Amino acid sequence: MNITMVGSGYVGLVSGACFADFGHTVVCVDSNRGRIDALNAGRMPIYEPGLEALVAENVRQDRLSFITDLEAAVGQADAVFIAVGTPSRRGDGFADLSYVYAAARSIARALRGFTVVVTKSTVPVGTGDEVERIIRETNPEAQFAVVSNPEFLREGAAIADFKRPDRIVVGTDEPRAVAVMEQIYRPLYLNAAPIVAMSRRTAELTKYAANAFLAAKITFINEVADLCEAVGADVQAVARGIGLDNRIGSKFLHAGPGYGGSCFPKDTLALVKTAQDAGTPLRLVETVVAVNDQRKRAMARKVIKACGGSVRGKTIALLGLTFKPNTDDMRDAPALAIVAGLQDAGAVIRAYDPEGMEQARPLLPGVAFAEDAYHCAEGADALVLVTEWDAFRALDLDRLRAAMQRPVLVDLRNVYRAADVRAHGFAYSSVGRPDEPGDQPGDESEIPPALPPADAVAGTA
Repeated sequence: MNITMVGSGYVGLVSGACFADFGHTVVCVDSNRGRIDALNAGRMPIYEPGLEALVAENVRQDRLSFITDLEAAVGQADAVFIAVGTPSRRGDGFADLSYVYAAARSIARALRGFTVVVTKSTVPVGTGDEVERIIRETNPEAQFAVVSNPEFLREGAAIADFKRPDRIVVGTDEPRAVAVMEQIYRPLYLNAAPIVAMSRRTAELTKYAANAFLAAKITFINEVADLCEAVGADVQAVARGIGLDNRIGSKFLHAGPGYGGSCFPKDTLALVKTAQDAGTPLRLVETVVAVNDQRKRAMARKVIKACGGSVRGKTIALLGLTFKPNTDDMRDAPALAIVAGLQDAGAVIRAYDPEGMEQARPLLPGVAFAEDAYHCAEGADALVLVTEWDAFRALDLDRLRAAMQRPVLVDLRNVYRAADVRAHGFAYSSVGRPDEPGDQPGDESEIPPALPPADAVAGTA
């Protein structure tokens, strides 16, 4: 099949590369000349494990190419995927569909013969209807069908998710379009990945409903974590106890600083707005959005409490800035609100992230960036683990304690066992787990003292 991918960002690039790897001929189109030039030079605009090698191999096999000429790409295509951004609109939080509609107009002018136009972007209910109207208005002679085919990719695991999906949702009532989509996804269908056919509007809503449910699950366990801290219970044990129930499942039951990223924040807001406009407000989702926003800022207060009630003039070291590991995505990352809250309280912030610092620099003014975790901890009054990168899961605690001004570790991802950290002389604070006396002190006298400078230790030069 000949496939054109309009948009070479996260969804478009991953989807295009994977389709090419299935054996299709894929042309990725983007109006950003700099991005296309970078891709043709082998430079990825995003960090996603395995993506650079996948792109390089399919470019070498002449199955994947990158251009700015949309008309040339669309004219030869069996299917054209719209994979442009749908960010939250300022003012009301609804999805900004201007890029989708602009793509539809451009596609309409270039259509030649029957073509399936697929909305891969996450779009509110009814967007496909408007895309169809725009194409018919722009090119009344066009032969086409508009299909909704939402993506369900996790950043950091997108290639595996694309190649081994739980399901493939296809929204259309046009038999010819169904046949084209089945042919495109045939390699997956042979591996028993089910194609779930439904109406276009149903498919559009399915994507939002899935993300809202997962966001609600995260928010639920985060609120349970707060209750666990108040009553002396362990949220990890609670999560295991309920997650073993097949009706609930264990995924997305990890307490932490709140959800972020490119999907959950904007998609929950868009769903809230859609429901309000339809006169059927989703009160549960509205609460999920409000609770998650509050939680991120609350994590700064948690750090302040762990530091004895004040961080003014103190150096706080942050490990991890991206909203999750294995991505460089800083969109709505909890670290943004945590840094702002600590800076408002007078703290000096130093940070390190394995992949996200380039994206973080313009978003975090006044933050000093370190070259690794240990340099980040030097002279710090507290170390805060914000994102659970693998590189942070087995840190040398003795080396960290020796580097820090005061040995305070705030683990917002529950990566470490409390007893292990305390055994190395740290005051330790985590999320939703019991804290022993001194781990969340009311004054600095309860924090273990700072180590003396190296030149003050007997026997050193």
